[in-house]
Amino acid sequence: MKKLAITLSAMALALSGCANMSETQRDTGTGAAIGAVAGGLIGAATAGGNKGKSAATGAAIGAALGAGGGYLWSQNMQKQRAEMEQATAGTGIGISQTTDNQLKVDIPADVSFDVGRYAIKPNMRPVLDRLASTLNQHPVTTVTIVGHTDSTGSDAVNEPLSVNRAAATRDYLVQRGVSAQRVAVDGRGSRQPIADNSTAAGRAMNRRVEIFIAEPAQR
Repeated sequence: MKKLAITLSAMALALSGCANMSETQRDTGTGAAIGAVAGGLIGAATAGGNKGKSAATGAAIGAALGAGGGYLWSQNMQKQRAEMEQATAGTGIGISQTTDNQLKVDIPADVSFDVGRYAIKPNMRPVLDRLASTLNQHPVTTVTIVGHTDSTGSDAVNEPLSVNRAAATRDYLVQRGVSAQRVAVDGRGSRQPIADNSTAAGRAMNRRVEIFIAEPAQR
């Protein structure tokens, strides 16, 4: 009960005064509150003899991490989402808002890359052209591109293939004026499937590129 009270107190403190906060401050406060609860629970779970102290320490650390890692869902982000939804209508590309306020562009294999290759297909270029234009109009945002493969082939093949797909997407955007400093790339190989790799349809869904666009909270 004591550790629960500590974490709830941390959350209440983080949220207090939100009514008079700016949008940025509210996002920061919410992140701090969530971080405090998570940190408190972690502290309680890992505590040795002094549980109260560990819970309080965990809450403090979690609050700091939560406050430092938030993203804004601003009018600019909403505008970018609307623009991308219009640009990708009927293509099978998914546009969504993540739980941490990033804009996610999910590009399936039939639009992006052929099997075993990382050269961008022609029907992906208009989408990336529109994305580059949108990114250039909103220079405060950052971009993370993550490549994925299906389970066909070994990790020795899939890992570099997934990274190369992300890098090819980044290079295309950079050629259209997006600063390379804004773009990070990553490859997950076949480690994060979203469908059944035992079927052809499932493997096609797993061969994909995900683009995450974020507007960091300003402090």
